[in-house]
Amino acid sequence: MPTAAPAPPRDYRAEFPIFRRSIYLNSCSLGALSMRSRAKVDEHLDLWETRGASAWYDTWWAALAELRTRYARLIGAAEGSIALHANISAALATVAESLDYRRRPKVVVTSLDFPTLAYQWLARAGEGVEIVVVESPDGIGVPVEAIARAIDDRTAIVATSHVFFTSGALQDVRALADAAHRRGALLLVDGYQAAGQLPVNARTLDVDFYCSGGLKWLLGGTGVAFMYARPELWPTLAPRASGWFAHRDQFRFDPRTLELHDDARRLEAGTPGLLSVYAQLGGLEIIEELGAREIRRRTMALTEDLIEGARAAGLRPKVATAPDERTAIVMLPNADPAAAVRRLASAGIVTDSRPGHVRISPYFYNVPDDHRAAVECLTRAH
Repeated sequence: MPTAAPAPPRDYRAEFPIFRRSIYLNSCSLGALSMRSRAKVDEHLDLWETRGASAWYDTWWAALAELRTRYARLIGAAEGSIALHANISAALATVAESLDYRRRPKVVVTSLDFPTLAYQWLARAGEGVEIVVVESPDGIGVPVEAIARAIDDRTAIVATSHVFFTSGALQDVRALADAAHRRGALLLVDGYQAAGQLPVNARTLDVDFYCSGGLKWLLGGTGVAFMYARPELWPTLAPRASGWFAHRDQFRFDPRTLELHDDARRLEAGTPGLLSVYAQLGGLEIIEELGAREIRRRTMALTEDLIEGARAAGLRPKVATAPDERTAIVMLPNADPAAAVRRLASAGIVTDSRPGHVRISPYFYNVPDDHRAAVECLTRAH
């Protein structure tokens, strides 16, 4: 019998209603809403309407546990190594408040990181915390060697990005982990622009902390994020900012003692936002079906097509030199990016701007015609 032809790759575009009226090229700011996320939010609202607080104990509690487990699986992490938060800033605060800066007051960041990383420790400058900002030589990446030179025996932690939001350049996280650990420092990686659009394995990367969330490539929207903590660190983590979800026996309601969970939940704080949790569970269904490798394959193809088309049209994308160091964030230099983004929006094309650049970010639900339309609109405006 003849061998059956392989099934064509599934087209998920129809699951994202925004494409009925727009060309959406801004996933690195906010992932598009899927019908599955909307359905999961409706499920939560139905439970809230019909059962009220009684849904907590047999349904909503299980949803929180499910999300922790699925986040752990997404980044190749051990069970129990995920703490849920409302956003990355809240997640970072629990780590920043767990460290002892008396012997190691230095924190190393880079000039290309999203500034919420630096802000966590700049806010602690009055406590003697010293921030070292490693500069980028080209506005695209930061050499591992430059970061390594900034790390010494007084460094508590290196906090930097897996993918730079400013350029889409991919960092060699394992090399950074080696550099930090050689000097006894910890490594925290902001994976907001990485998890979802490329494979991540926290154990292989040898990171101490890894954070990400639903806002962008994980299709969960606002209000849900996570912090991974290496299991070996759990006994040492006692944040000075805490909440009742960090208590191992939280329903004892004892105001006299704080006994933290034995796992990463000791880094949690208050009650999670269940609307956001449910939206994220819906988004993760699609991410898991496709798989990180397939998503990376699709987005790499779209990214290279966008870069090639932009160059052919006379634009000069600011991206990493090698394709395997690039992700689906393409920065196009522009004299008035805010005006350019408005022109694109008037043509039904959703993008974003950053200083001096129009930022375009295709994802697996895009097709080449999407970014070709954007490039045509930009060049026609000139």
